[in-house]
Amino acid sequence: MINYEELEEYDKNKTKVLKFVVYKKRSENEIRRKFENSISSEMLDNIIEDLKENGYIDDNQYIQRAVNEFIALKNLSLKQIKYKLLSKGIDSNLVDEYFFQNKEELQEYEIKSAQNLINKKCDTSAEEIIQSLLKKGFEYDNVKEAIERCNE
Repeated sequence: MINYEELEEYDKNKTKVLKFVVYKKRSENEIRRKFENSISSEMLDNIIEDLKENGYIDDNQYIQRAVNEFIALKNLSLKQIKYKLLSKGIDSNLVDEYFFQNKEELQEYEIKSAQNLINKKCDTSAEEIIQSLLKKGFEYDNVKEAIERCNE
């Protein structure tokens, strides 16, 4: 027999979680961290499963959307993007798989980001630029390619 109070509490908590997810796409881990102290773990598991089944929570989509936003807004290295995703609690295997599947596109993005940063540092020596980009996590080969393109 279904307990009316439990059902009402489940519905209220599910609405809270859904508002949190709809306001801004979140990773499963972000949701767990936000609600771990206010919703019982069993109920939270059920709510998350329910929202996954209905397409509200999908870490693969989250990765794709986040990477596209980073690409559109910033000149980041691939390591910086990866770190940002991992800091959101995304499974490293999912992140690695996405990067592997989109390797060429992401490598081209990193080269263009490096080019943009190089163009902003016209008055800096090539060696200082290279060191600066390497510190930010850019791959050496991509930095070299960006410098070659800038010199064309």
